[in-house]
Amino acid sequence: MQPKIYCESDHHIDPSLIDSDALYVLHKLRQAGFIAYLVGGSVRDLLIKRRPKDFDISTDARPEQIKAVFQRQCLLIGRRFRLAHIRFGHKVIEVATFRSGENVSDLITQDNVWGSEQEDVLRRDFTINGLFYDAATHSIIDYVDGWSDIQNHLLRIIGDPEMRFKQDPVRLIRLLKFQARYGFKIDPETAKCIASCLPEIKKSSPARVLEEILRMLESGYAQEFFRLMAHYHLLDLLFPALTKWLHSARGKKVFHYLACADQLYHHKGKNVLDRSALTACLLFPILEIELEKICASKKNPPHIGDITLTAATLVKSLLIHPFTHFPRRITSQAVAILVSQYRITPLSKKRHSREKLFHSKEFVHALAFFKLRAMVNESHVELYKTMRDQYHHFLHQREKKPHSPPQKSKPRSYRKRASHAS
Repeated sequence: MQPKIYCESDHHIDPSLIDSDALYVLHKLRQAGFIAYLVGGSVRDLLIKRRPKDFDISTDARPEQIKAVFQRQCLLIGRRFRLAHIRFGHKVIEVATFRSGENVSDLITQDNVWGSEQEDVLRRDFTINGLFYDAATHSIIDYVDGWSDIQNHLLRIIGDPEMRFKQDPVRLIRLLKFQARYGFKIDPETAKCIASCLPEIKKSSPARVLEEILRMLESGYAQEFFRLMAHYHLLDLLFPALTKWLHSARGKKVFHYLACADQLYHHKGKNVLDRSALTACLLFPILEIELEKICASKKNPPHIGDITLTAATLVKSLLIHPFTHFPRRITSQAVAILVSQYRITPLSKKRHSREKLFHSKEFVHALAFFKLRAMVNESHVELYKTMRDQYHHFLHQREKKPHSPPQKSKPRSYRKRASHAS
């Protein structure tokens, strides 16, 4: 199969968007006599004029040969899928050897069969991720018509959709991830296989499935992603109790919180909210409903102990599932964030000590979530600004306080025992 080649005058890729360390890795591999290209998401993003988050490289060099080129700068990782990580301080450029040899029908369990660049492309999931960029010639190499699919805003799987979804069912989630992120339409043949392949998702690694979901929560496209996951019934299999809420009329508020979180990510970039605060977006509107029911059945509003128990019960019922469940660190911190909201705006209308709240190590995340509440409900805006300013003042004052050195313990005194005369 001969690839289509698109030169610089065709694609107009801005070289300033390409990471200099990635260019260095490409140059070093070519200098050592190997083929090396940018591949996958970075090429896709460069073509649609977005700055890529990561720059992955594919080469005909074997992992041990890559190690020989970069020596101590290179770390080889993985067994099922052997990769080279080229380290630049805290940054890593991932380099993979061209592969071949997917199974015909079963799940992929062995992925270290080396191949050609064409074979490597045919193993990839979607055509928009199947393009190479040759930095030496500034050209795009296209074996799968990914170029035209990007121009036509089309999501199309490489090869037979049913077989490819069965080989790696996480591709179902990735399909909806790309649709949420780019707004591309799904190729009819690919879309036709989604429903029949849904049960295959439970054959995937729960950790991989959950990581895709958590990454989308912090992607800036969480609202649309969860809407699509619910629409195509993928969420029914992963978190059925949560899906029931999302399909209800009150579930719209969950999407409102996710939309506000997305807005923050688009405005301020990555790492805006902790994953526990993003998880609280899925839970807080439902917690409000549950507490409304408790208030209706009792004369007095629920106290903090009741709220904590209700929040913990919600986490268990909505996010803990036999197939996959949110990690304990995230869920326990999410419960703390939810409960803190009722210290900030107590149901009893009594004011709690803010100084005590500020001392909590979770408060920074609780305050970040309260900002989302203020975006959803403008009546909280002034209180949010006041608490934000007071908290920053508290942190400033705490930093100014001199740290008293630890007191030295006094040396033990040993009293000589009196000798007893016989």
